[in-house]
Amino acid sequence: MSGEPPAKKVHTMVKIGTHNGSFHCDEVLACFMLKQLPRYKDAEIVRTRDQKQLDQCDIVVDVGGVFNPETHRYDHHQRTFSECMNSLRPDKKWVTKLSSAGLVYLHFGHEILANLLELPAADPVTDIIYDKVYENFVEEVDAIDNGINATDEEPRYRISTNLSCRVGGLNPKWNDKDVDENERFHQAVKMVGEEFLDRVNYYKTAWLPARDIVLKAVNSRLEVDPSGEIMCMAEGGAPWKDHLFNIEEELKISPPIKYVLYADNNGHWRVQCVPLKLGSFENRLSLPEEWRGIRDDELSEKSGIPGCIFIHASGFIGGNKTYEGALAIARAALKQPRCAES
Repeated sequence: MSGEPPAKKVHTMVKIGTHNGSFHCDEVLACFMLKQLPRYKDAEIVRTRDQKQLDQCDIVVDVGGVFNPETHRYDHHQRTFSECMNSLRPDKKWVTKLSSAGLVYLHFGHEILANLLELPAADPVTDIIYDKVYENFVEEVDAIDNGINATDEEPRYRISTNLSCRVGGLNPKWNDKDVDENERFHQAVKMVGEEFLDRVNYYKTAWLPARDIVLKAVNSRLEVDPSGEIMCMAEGGAPWKDHLFNIEEELKISPPIKYVLYADNNGHWRVQCVPLKLGSFENRLSLPEEWRGIRDDELSEKSGIPGCIFIHASGFIGGNKTYEGALAIARAALKQPRCAES
């Protein structure tokens, strides 16, 4: 038996591997999310396409041609890759092809959010926010990186200010001679990270608490109007649309709610139409066409409702000085022929 002391274990820095050259929002977001985990918090980000260097990394995203969670390889560029959230987690509905950001979010998202929210990964709130952050943040990054259009129709205008575009704008220009590409990459990580954290915080502190307010408004809608198609929000600034759609589906609300009343910052009242679906500019039943674009006394005279302030030209929202006036606008709008629904 040797009398020599055992060799000391050499500590090596944990490494996250990704490609060098032009950077994109997906690997930038993937790297940021990984660094929210304790085991990758102090990891070095190695930007290279040298396979020997990548092989030395503890985890590799967006490069290497391999998707294998067991060895922590998360590339999506190989011809055989076609995975989406639904194919890897059948309990989730999204079918957009995953980028490196989506792959990291799918495999580590609950753990990342649990750390940020200070909740167990299995907590129902963690799962609710997991879904919202994917649907309203990560999926867009996945789609853009994979060249998937938001619509099958020809878009009427081009959006050039989304997160992926802004990350692209941080890449050195073709004629920049003295710009440090890695420095720009880390600027992108900081920018994307701030937006990711802001979105998570919004869902935790603002969006989720609003559900109870919307549920209370839905349950008391018959006290507002016997039709059940008008509800009144106790907190005017609370986000209500996606909560309303979810609650209507859960409670099998019929007929669906057409108008939401709430007080604005000036103490006046608004009546807002419920859209056909989340993100739509079309409404279940718009405010009367003959009132649109008219204001103040002219509108009050035309509608026969005192205290009117305005009806938007598109008919999606209107205002009155009092709750009673806003309710009268909504009740009058309900009397329109239903063929006027748009």
